Amino acid sequence: GVVVRDVAAMVGRRGRVVGVDPSLSILSVARTLCGRLKGGPRITLRLAEGARLPFAAGRFDAALAITVILHVADPLKVASEMARVVKRGGRVGLQDQDFGVVAVTHPDRELTDRIMRGVAARVYAEPYSGRRLPGLLLAAGLEHIRLLTDVYQDTTLEPFTKTFLERRAENAVKFGLVDAPTAQRWLDGLTALVARGAFVLTMNYYGAVGVKP
Repeated sequence: GVVVRDVAAMVGRRGRVVGVDPSLSILSVARTLCGRLKGGPRITLRLAEGARLPFAAGRFDAALAITVILHVADPLKVASEMARVVKRGGRVGLQDQDFGVVAVTHPDRELTDRIMRGVAARVYAEPYSGRRLPGLLLAAGLEHIRLLTDVYQDTTLEPFTKTFLERRAENAVKFGLVDAPTAQRWLDGLTALVARGAFVLTMNYYGAVGVKP
């Protein structure tokens, strides 16, 4: 919903934006967000899978998937479908994180790796999706592929970072990777680093775009 709303502000009054998601609950939230727009382009939200888009070939000028690929077991199917529905000369854009390159300072490196990598492997279908984006676009038949890498950096345990790490700890317990006292000890170790001014977390975000020949 956020992506559709933001894209809608870019296409002009005559533009049209179509959003797709396989979840009815996500679509409900998206309708609420998009319903607040006034006098903008026409917005359509559809219940559909990214690997089976219900649109004719060559219908769109551009197709975007923002933090989608990491949730997809067969991301090439999604990239290929996106390429199918755009016009010749149209663009396909993918943006995602890569949870194989999250750096977190902690005195217990082994425990940190067990939690961070173990949870990512169980939560995401493709946790290393970011590094794959250019290759997916290439395999989908796109040309003139470009990549932009942005780094999220935090040294003070901002609210986003704090929530992210707390959820990792909760999921580590849920998946049986660690017990609850160990998860709390891990979080306490992070808090101690923040107090000393020695905390660092970085996370890479990758954006790739290609052109349909």
